[in-house]
Amino acid sequence: MHMARALRRSTDRRLARRGRGFTLLEILVVLVILGLMASLVGPQVFKQLSGSKTKAAQLQIQELSGALDLYRLELGSYPTSEQGLDALITKPRNVDNWNGPYLKKSVIRKDPWGNDYQYRSPGQNGDFDLWSLGADNREGGDGENRDVRSWE
Repeated sequence: MHMARALRRSTDRRLARRGRGFTLLEILVVLVILGLMASLVGPQVFKQLSGSKTKAAQLQIQELSGALDLYRLELGSYPTSEQGLDALITKPRNVDNWNGPYLKKSVIRKDPWGNDYQYRSPGQNGDFDLWSLGADNREGGDGENRDVRSWE
């Protein structure tokens, strides 16, 4: 009997210790460790995110370029600068043989930074020029602010 009581008391003490929670020192140590991990990993994550927006813009420009090529095959020329990219989803006035829309979703998406793609036809660098001005929405720039162009 004496042994059973001693065992029960020992178990009760262990449960009581567990129920007390963490000490302030233990919590501070965990917070410091989390802070160090965030300071090491955070910049790498943001670097990857910025690069992914540029890659997404390149893919969208390729998709739009393919639709423009299909438009040209059916109509004999690319949409003019005045008609713009909207000619891929809406029939322009005075255009015969238009068999669109030429994009699957029938919508001209904005670039990953929320800005319109720039389009010029005839282009200065090819039959047409299609580009995004990057995060800053201004010509030129480096990193995420650099322009993404169809002719590069």
